[in-house]
Amino acid sequence: MRPLVRGILKGSLKQIRHVTAVPHADAEDLVAQVYDQARREFGVVAPPLALHSPAPVALAASWLMLRETLLVDGRMSRAAKEAVATGVSEANECPYCVEVHRAKLDTLPGGRDDRALGPIADWARTSAAAAPADSAGSADPAGSAGPAGSADPRLPADAAGIAELYGVAVTFHYLNRMVRLFLPDSPVPDAAPAAGRGPVMRMVARAMRPDSGAPVAAGASLGLLPAAPLPAGLAWAGAAPAVAEALARSVASVDAAAERWIPEAVRERLHVELALHQGVVPGPGRAWLAASSDGLDPADLPAARLALLVALAPYQITDADLAEFRTAHPGDRELVELASWAALTAAVHIGGRFPNPVRPTTSAAR
Repeated sequence: MRPLVRGILKGSLKQIRHVTAVPHADAEDLVAQVYDQARREFGVVAPPLALHSPAPVALAASWLMLRETLLVDGRMSRAAKEAVATGVSEANECPYCVEVHRAKLDTLPGGRDDRALGPIADWARTSAAAAPADSAGSADPAGSAGPAGSADPRLPADAAGIAELYGVAVTFHYLNRMVRLFLPDSPVPDAAPAAGRGPVMRMVARAMRPDSGAPVAAGASLGLLPAAPLPAGLAWAGAAPAVAEALARSVASVDAAAERWIPEAVRERLHVELALHQGVVPGPGRAWLAASSDGLDPADLPAARLALLVALAPYQITDADLAEFRTAHPGDRELVELASWAALTAAVHIGGRFPNPVRPTTSAAR
């Protein structure tokens, strides 16, 4: 199976749909910097990263969030973080991410057999839901301060550890939306035998590790994007400075790219609809989409509809939605920037409902 694993890693960029990823040999400037870091510290430029490459700022933002929340050696174990990544991906019905991160979890000490990870994964599966009525704060469209209250008892950590797990959750609420649009349901080719998929994925997961084998230190990616203030709704991230910096820089940079060309009316409408839905997925049909985009300028409708779908129901996106958007915005950069902004806006809205932990700081078990 080793040739199959090598083939998966070598040909993984060919899986990306709707846009053409920048090959590593052609990467320049910011794209090259991200690719080089990813290869050193993740073992491969994975498709969920590379799909962002037509929009360099979005690529850097996705790398900052992934690296500083999931890969960094922090207060929480990598297994705990992978449990969150897997649980969020299950909740968002992102089979590609579930397959990758479940396989990675299986390769880690304890992994899925660690009983302590069960409650953490369970929290992750419910993380998109609104905060309980007794602790919820009102989230304004721009993202108000998160609700105050005790941390969820399913998260056995101090404030810094909780911030790390929250950061992973926000990152995967973002990445799941991007992956649902741009990647197939599995990283394993359809021709692979069903019985061999699990072992192949575990071998792929083992190949995804730092070249040096040394722990990934916090903060090394932050210089890729300019400093920015942390969104008020993500104040909980302050307990883990590198997580806070990664989220702050990523959100500000993605928002700035969106503000250059996405109409203000479209941006405002998405914030309003996210506040209205409060983590409840619309549907099962698409009648909600017409109501959510009602009253907008007809010229803005392709961008507005696609943004709403990415943020709220990426599984409902059709080729017709993409073709309609491409008529007005034919470039790959615009498609990635719109999707990245909509996905990250939705993820930040979810993270803005996480209660700020009030537990005293203690040493977290690794």
